[in-house]
Amino acid sequence: MSKINKILIANRGEIALRVMRTAKEMGIKTVAIYSEVDRNALHVRFADEAVCVGGPKSSESYLRGDYIIEVCKRLQVDAVHPGYGFLSENAGFAAKVKEAGIIFIGPSPEAIELMGSKLAAKAAVAKYDIPMVPGTEEAITDVEAAKRIATEVGFPILIKASAGGGGKGMRVVEGVEEFEQQMKLAVSEATSAFGDGSVFIEKYIGSPRHIEIQVLGDTHGNIVHLFERECSIQRRHQKVIEEAPSSVLTPSLREAMGRCAVNVAKACDYIGAGTVEFLLDEKLNFYFLEMNTRLQVEHPVTEQITGLDLVKEQIYIAEGKPLAYRQEDLHIYGHALELRVYAEDPSNNFLPDIGRLETYQRPQGLGVRVDDGFEQGMDIPIYYDPMIAKLVTFGKDRQEAIDKMLRAIDEYQITGIETTLSFGTFVLQHEAFVSGNFDTKFIERYFTPEALQQKPEEATEQITAVLAAILVDRKKPAAAVIEGANEVPRHTSNWRKNRFR
Repeated sequence: MSKINKILIANRGEIALRVMRTAKEMGIKTVAIYSEVDRNALHVRFADEAVCVGGPKSSESYLRGDYIIEVCKRLQVDAVHPGYGFLSENAGFAAKVKEAGIIFIGPSPEAIELMGSKLAAKAAVAKYDIPMVPGTEEAITDVEAAKRIATEVGFPILIKASAGGGGKGMRVVEGVEEFEQQMKLAVSEATSAFGDGSVFIEKYIGSPRHIEIQVLGDTHGNIVHLFERECSIQRRHQKVIEEAPSSVLTPSLREAMGRCAVNVAKACDYIGAGTVEFLLDEKLNFYFLEMNTRLQVEHPVTEQITGLDLVKEQIYIAEGKPLAYRQEDLHIYGHALELRVYAEDPSNNFLPDIGRLETYQRPQGLGVRVDDGFEQGMDIPIYYDPMIAKLVTFGKDRQEAIDKMLRAIDEYQITGIETTLSFGTFVLQHEAFVSGNFDTKFIERYFTPEALQQKPEEATEQITAVLAAILVDRKKPAAAVIEGANEVPRHTSNWRKNRFR
């Protein structure tokens, strides 16, 4: 076993801070890297040491793997934590870290490479009899041959980039007449995004739920799953709201999906924290989708329902320690929700709305967690993902978690930019979400920009309520109830008269 004393976090923002906080609790020193535009970022200030690695663009800074390794050597770093995004699933970077004698807090380069190809991943897990969506078993480039296979599978079909994710290189084809054009577009986009134009064909499941299973594997051959996350509320194939556990999984289905997830991890000798993703159809049949060989953005909801610190588990595993528990020791406690607070305008097709955080006040209270990397007055850089924070709530059951989230959203004050907070309120109050009867088509089916506009009668009711409150409590000056008032007279405090009640 190797004791880790200093970790370089090859990332930025909230995930860099997230890793640093756990490292500090463990007595481990941290090194931050940053681009020129992130010079004053919170993760830079929090770290024990910080090094500028280049210009604002990712290619000039956070993707400079060779230089990051040089920094590690110079500062005598024991281990690298890649977070998510950037170099987290770059097998070449993981291999170079290992070759430099530095611990990579994550799976082996071989596992990353294997699971990074959707087709190779499917081939690897086939021997475990894991359910697969009908389609091609290997990449295909011949348009006419692909068209014949698509016809055999049956339309609608899905053309997917083998090397990609995040919805890039993906096309839904409703009929044979549009197949050729859509395939060319998918290949072109895949080549541009991933440098690999390989695509494959799957039967398109029109209204699936997106369910993923968190797994942990150590260097001693032990692999467990930490139950599921429901990730069906998405825009542009990217998640916006996640929860754990799912509202539709039965105990037997949970056990079956968990067992399959563990087998997927076994297929690539997985080490560390990873996520196995599945599609779940309307009849509750599930199909293997892919494996993400890193910590997921939505990992906090799993932490909330299991009581485990996944970053701490990653570090223990990287040090060579065995898992301290078996599958039968793990249980679900309560319910957790996560809203990704993006600098995006939901009323304008969720387009990024970059700018300055003129007001930034986090919600607080029991059962509320905010993972972020910003503070009031900071700018949201245009160069990176526009996520501001992850707002997480936890309750004894799903309804309590929803109630806490609605309260937290209302308490979260952000001005200067548009955010997805109002969209979160819309979703959490919608009957389909409350009932649990929803899938990945939620936005397409139910959301319109007009849904976020306050109705005139609602505004009138709010104004009437405020005026009534002022009239009833004549002793309280108007300044005390008007938002943004600068001064409140000392005699308005209720502290003395309430203290001895």
